[in-house]
Amino acid sequence: MTNKRLALVTGANQGVGLQVVKELVAAGHTVLLGSRDLAKGEAAAREVGEGAMALQMDVTDQASIAAAAAFVQQTFGYLDLLVNNAAISNVNKGNLSLQEYGKLTRASNIPLKEVRGIWETNVFGVLAVYQAMLPLLRKSAEPRIVNVSSGVGSLTANADPAYPYRAMYSPGYAASKTALNAITLAMMIELENTHIKVNLVSPGFTSTALNGFEGTESIEDGSREVVRVALFGPEEPSGTFTRWENVNIPW
Repeated sequence: MTNKRLALVTGANQGVGLQVVKELVAAGHTVLLGSRDLAKGEAAAREVGEGAMALQMDVTDQASIAAAAAFVQQTFGYLDLLVNNAAISNVNKGNLSLQEYGKLTRASNIPLKEVRGIWETNVFGVLAVYQAMLPLLRKSAEPRIVNVSSGVGSLTANADPAYPYRAMYSPGYAASKTALNAITLAMMIELENTHIKVNLVSPGFTSTALNGFEGTESIEDGSREVVRVALFGPEEPSGTFTRWENVNIPW
């Protein structure tokens, strides 16, 4: 049991998720470190130290999500902060570079199995976790949901021929983030007259396993907006889509 603010971060055994856990613990939170592989989650929790607890959760497995929600309910009885961070960029990229993979995943040639695999985690997984954890969030005095998306999912940005990442837009990862943005907007609308606040953030092009470490930003820089918004107090806004303070991303 804890009197500290209780957070759950999905996909948190590495990359941005792990960095977010570290910073939330440093800020005084108790953090449930969600990991599909429990052993990896436990190793990550040991790395973080006191304040972090591994929680087995595969966001593509309804039974796993239900078991995680039951554990939180039985152990704590509430949840203050949910950070939906778990995501994948591909299913069968292998050793291909992002540029090589991009040529094989255009609208005309991307395998539907690849699209479904990516969306299962990035879209349906987020919705499933939201549905399972919402009753616990309703029991918090100051609940907040932070969904980790990407600027490459912005329809407004990609409709502009000058947008530098426009050529990367495909039905796979980029469109999954567009769909996540839409799902998040649905959450925002559903909860706008409640005390539960919802925010959407982009960590930028961070060097992680998600992109084969081809990203240009450090883990610390890439995590900063997720952490900044996750630490919002009750007076801070809901319904935002940001890259950094005062830097909004168009829908």
